[in-house]
Amino acid sequence: MTDQGFTAEDIDTSRPHPARMYDYYLGGRDNYEVDREAAQRVIDLFPDIVAMARSNRTFMHRAVRFAAESGIRQFIDIGTGIPTAPNTHQVAQEAAPGARVAYVDNDPIVATYAGAHLLGAGSTGFFLGDVRDPESILRHPTIGDLIDFGKPVGLMLVAILHFVRDDEDPAALVAAFRDALPKGSHLILSHTTGDFHELDGDAGEARDVYEDRQATATLTLRSHARVLEFFDGFELVEPGLVQPPLWRPDGPVPPEEELARIGFYGGVGVKR
Repeated sequence: MTDQGFTAEDIDTSRPHPARMYDYYLGGRDNYEVDREAAQRVIDLFPDIVAMARSNRTFMHRAVRFAAESGIRQFIDIGTGIPTAPNTHQVAQEAAPGARVAYVDNDPIVATYAGAHLLGAGSTGFFLGDVRDPESILRHPTIGDLIDFGKPVGLMLVAILHFVRDDEDPAALVAAFRDALPKGSHLILSHTTGDFHELDGDAGEARDVYEDRQATATLTLRSHARVLEFFDGFELVEPGLVQPPLWRPDGPVPPEEELARIGFYGGVGVKR
């Protein structure tokens, strides 16, 4: 099921969009020249962005699998971005056939790919929504069709809150979603950080690409302590809030010099 709710005029291909830039970092092709130019500018200035994006994606896979194996059978994936297989429902349904996923993104371009990549068999849905407006997401008919708030939910805020400015109070936004979830729900969250990189020079210029007047989003890097605040009301599962490659790895842990390139944190919390 899908409720795209947009017209062709809503699709802005004149400015780079972070979802389409992220697709480029992952090696995808669902982006435009303006996105490729902006993303390549970031890569030229800050090559670590590619390793960061890919480690974040594999963290998402492991976290969803963990949640499904822990009994979660329904997910709300906010800021899902351009579909890149395996997607949330594919990972969840491999561990728990029949798991339901409501996908949400604020980019009409994502909606154009939803029918082919995100939807099927009545267990998935997509609609346009913004993390800055929790009530409109929680009250959306697609959520009502797919999500039973009488049972635990997997709330996914993967690589999205760093596009929410401090003056937009991201902690309050997370709390609004948290308060709507029953006990046992899982929060899967990742966020960029400046804790591992100097933010002047090329790294600072790369960050500024997102804040350029032609871009559609700003980028707010937050420290470990700041990201940890988003888990208020949740109990972090082991190993806590860590760099993505360190979160329950299913292979060798990267060497220290490679790990130092990953300016991201990821974690999973359970509402008690």
